Amino acid sequence: MVDVVLVLVILVPLVLGILQIALVLFVRNTAAAAASEGARYAATADRDGTDGVRRTRELLRGVVASRFAEQVSFRRVLVDGAPAAEIVVHLSIPALGLGGPAFTTDVVGHAVEEAP
Repeated sequence: MVDVVLVLVILVPLVLGILQIALVLFVRNTAAAAASEGARYAATADRDGTDGVRRTRELLRGVVASRFAEQVSFRRVLVDGAPAAEIVVHLSIPALGLGGPAFTTDVVGHAVEEAP
């Protein structure tokens, strides 16, 4: 009985830490892909920034909980002198997705705009 308790004291935090890292990386990579796709969508000749933001939110909503992505914003930028669309997703990922202290980060997607 004592051996089980001593092993669990080490293994439970280790497993929970691995799960937290996996959740953070999954949500971050998914948001980066959604931001890039939203920027490409906004950069097409017949679309604007609100279309890109909407597309990014749809993609995030389809894979992860929408509460992870607090804010999605669009702006026009220059990438190596060329006009481009930029989508920024601000993420807040709570511990194991349940609540408590959250890990926050921003992911950015860029795409060079099409010429009309």
